[in-house]
Amino acid sequence: MRSGIWLSLVMLMGLVVGGCAGRQDLETPDYEAIYDMPLEEMWPSVREYFTDANLPYREDRGSLVLETEWKQEFGGSKIAGYWHRYMVIGKRETPTKSKLWIIRITKTVNKALAQPGRQLDWGAGRGLGGPPGDRGTGAPGDASASEAYGISVEDDADRLAFPVGENAFYVDSGQGTRDLTMEWRVFRGIMPKFAKQQAVRAEQQVAKAPGAKDAPAFTECGQSILGLKKLAQEGGVLLLGELHGTQEVPRFIAQSVCQLVTAGMPVTVGLELPVENEERISTFLQSQGGEVDWLKLMEAPFWRSPYPDGRGSEAVANMLEQLRQLRAQGLDVAVFVYDHPKLSGQQREDALTKTVLAQVKATPKRFHLVVSGNVHPRTAKGLPWDKQYKPMGYLLKDQVEDVTALDMAYDSGTAWICAADAQGRKLDCGVKEAKGKDNGDRFFVHRWNSANKEGYHGVFYVGHVTASEPAINKGLGNPDAAPASAP
Repeated sequence: MRSGIWLSLVMLMGLVVGGCAGRQDLETPDYEAIYDMPLEEMWPSVREYFTDANLPYREDRGSLVLETEWKQEFGGSKIAGYWHRYMVIGKRETPTKSKLWIIRITKTVNKALAQPGRQLDWGAGRGLGGPPGDRGTGAPGDASASEAYGISVEDDADRLAFPVGENAFYVDSGQGTRDLTMEWRVFRGIMPKFAKQQAVRAEQQVAKAPGAKDAPAFTECGQSILGLKKLAQEGGVLLLGELHGTQEVPRFIAQSVCQLVTAGMPVTVGLELPVENEERISTFLQSQGGEVDWLKLMEAPFWRSPYPDGRGSEAVANMLEQLRQLRAQGLDVAVFVYDHPKLSGQQREDALTKTVLAQVKATPKRFHLVVSGNVHPRTAKGLPWDKQYKPMGYLLKDQVEDVTALDMAYDSGTAWICAADAQGRKLDCGVKEAKGKDNGDRFFVHRWNSANKEGYHGVFYVGHVTASEPAINKGLGNPDAAPASAP
């Protein structure tokens, strides 16, 4: 009964006079998408959707199950490091209604998704041949060894199932979860084709850049960030207070932007980089991303600071590449920088606020995602060492109606941090431990009922953190360049 009611509501809300449709609600419903038709009638459109979305698949036609090939985040970025595939299972709700279960399977080149204890060998080696004491060990006398490792017949089946070439990844990084976001994306793509009224438009919208000829039917943006889309409003400002120098925060930003623009919300990203780099970064984002384009981006003095504090990390450079790729696909992504490093104290906060405010006022129909160290976003007056201090967030909230500040939450790990040495005479920059609290592996956003004493309205969580070194240590941030040293 409930499924029939909400399906009717979806169809009714899609009716718009003149055949046009506004942007869909960004947030994914927390209930299943039910198709008001038998599974066998719906399934051919499922095949068509995945074909049109450029998601090749294999199908078990006897059981109405298909599995897509691996798809890399951000349209095939060489530096994203994450791949996803989908298992799509058709299910009968009733004889006349049906639904899909879509399982997202994720792999990564690092072992961030590995299950605890998976690296231990709990059983006997599976190697074949060679002296009994050497089997499965990779020892010189082990006939099952391949180079330095013991590989068995059973291992070959696993190894050959891996993506190859640019899609290669390491073992022990798999993770599978049900993906309601993808289920609703497919639903919105299929249902208009079955609607009797031509004005019904239930498909998910994308934010297409002005002047773009086309936008992709599907872009892989990673697993949905819980709670993010509820905060995305036209003209709104989301301030993220981060710990510089991690791999996870730049990925969180790139994923957030990707998920919002593919849901119909144009996004402008504000980065705490020197304003002198505005033209250089803008040029890179509009470029083809070739080697010369990378060199022009990275020749700015900012990337070669004697005290690299994490804002010039490899992860930040790679994030710019991911945003460039989204723009290149015709998605409405913009970036600006707003730091004034020659100023300090309250003068700097005033200058940061002025630059950010100018961007927000100039583009009131966009959502603004502004990232900085965790002092600037605070919307409360005062700091422990200066009770009259007015952070950027405090100044912005009086001039912009929708300002939300989120502090960073994370599981323990490492970060590239600059801190005073033991004598307190100079900055010591390098990989250091970062202590946090484990709240799982999945990115999420959580808003509290009221702001805390620092003026934060909630947190954004990025899981276990891993240090990201300065981009110049990694081939000038060029994703095609070999690392400066072996990992």
